[in-house]
Amino acid sequence: MATFDSALARVQRDCASLLPDHIDTLARAAEHTFRNTTLTPGATLSLFVRQIACGNVACAAMRHLAGEEFSDSAWCAARSRLPLKVIEQAQREWVDEARRELSLDASHRWRGHRVYVIDGSSDSMPDSPPLRAHYGVPSVCRQGLGFPTAHLLLLMDRASGLFLDCIDNPLSTSDLSQAQKMHDHLQHGDVLLGDVAFAGWAHLALLIQRKLHAVVPAHHRRIVDFSPGRPHAHPHKGKSNSHTGKPRAQVIRSLGKDDQLVNYFKPREKPAWMDPTQWDALPQSITLREIRRTIKRNGFRPIQVTIVTTLLDADAYPADDLVELRLSRWLIETNIRHLKITLKMDELKCKTLDGVRKERLIFLLVYNLIRIIMLKAAKRQHVNINRLSFADALAWLRWGEFDAEVTLIANPLRPGRLEPRVRKRPKKQFPHMTLPRSELKSQLRAKHKDTA
Repeated sequence: MATFDSALARVQRDCASLLPDHIDTLARAAEHTFRNTTLTPGATLSLFVRQIACGNVACAAMRHLAGEEFSDSAWCAARSRLPLKVIEQAQREWVDEARRELSLDASHRWRGHRVYVIDGSSDSMPDSPPLRAHYGVPSVCRQGLGFPTAHLLLLMDRASGLFLDCIDNPLSTSDLSQAQKMHDHLQHGDVLLGDVAFAGWAHLALLIQRKLHAVVPAHHRRIVDFSPGRPHAHPHKGKSNSHTGKPRAQVIRSLGKDDQLVNYFKPREKPAWMDPTQWDALPQSITLREIRRTIKRNGFRPIQVTIVTTLLDADAYPADDLVELRLSRWLIETNIRHLKITLKMDELKCKTLDGVRKERLIFLLVYNLIRIIMLKAAKRQHVNINRLSFADALAWLRWGEFDAEVTLIANPLRPGRLEPRVRKRPKKQFPHMTLPRSELKSQLRAKHKDTA
């Protein structure tokens, strides 16, 4: 059985952006000076990837994993010296190289369009003062309790499952305030899938302004009515009490059963996350398409799905296909679970702001490495990549045989599967902390004095 290093070396040969010499070149280009020692930027990044891939093992184990003699403090210092921009550039180059090699832009399009999925998430980290001050803690936590928690916004390529970017911000940050940064990764004609948080008028208008497309669920506060000849309310005309119960979208024409073109009028109030100048530049109305379908699934109750999209041509984009595309948004939830639970990114270990950002980027890099392994296996095995086991790909990365063609476990198709998310074996846990540690220690000291 080959070692993890040899299995990783196989993948490294296919991805030159991870080779230590290339990373050292990137570091020099970023004007980062370093000596030719054991822990150069290239060697440090490679070891950092191994550390995360092996379960984010403790820093004390790194000298054994590397087979080199260096102290724990030397390893921590090497990670802190590693420039964040170098990791970001290596991540971008790696994804771009994989997309070119596997021809993802050409062969994985939906009706000629590249499709991306955007979603928000979070992760937690040690309770250090710098992290608590920057990210904040959940509002339900009492003073002195809880852990700093970051708000994350992720962008995923739908066809390959590769994560293109992950933006971190304080916990109170909204998804929409950071969405425009994700738009920079897209090109004219690309389609963006999102949940209801991205279905607001302002966000849809921004996408149209940038010649991008969206497929999102109808906003929960918007009334969608497919009745022929129905009236509508204009936000800038009439009294508010006359608008009650009326849709605020004007029907242009019907495209079929529960399928219509509508005008969405510009709201009166600007969203808090948008710049006033940008808001003034948006049009007074935008043309969108509303679709409603009832989805029947074996073992489940039928559900009604209402979507809004900027893809207006009913012949080029059939309604049923758009609804099916909308339902595929759930893929990002599965892949975020792989990232946070299988790879254990839900709890970071670094105690500085720069450290957690590097750690998070390496998690993203390792995830994309595993996804590339899955893409190659899917092509070789002639199976949909979403059926391949992420855990099996991670196991091959850790312990797979050198120079062997990887064959991954393909999960069976189980439509209508219904399983309760419960544990049979009880988990042994200490009671949760409900008071600050200082108060608990005081109680223990007082109890000890009383029994002495």
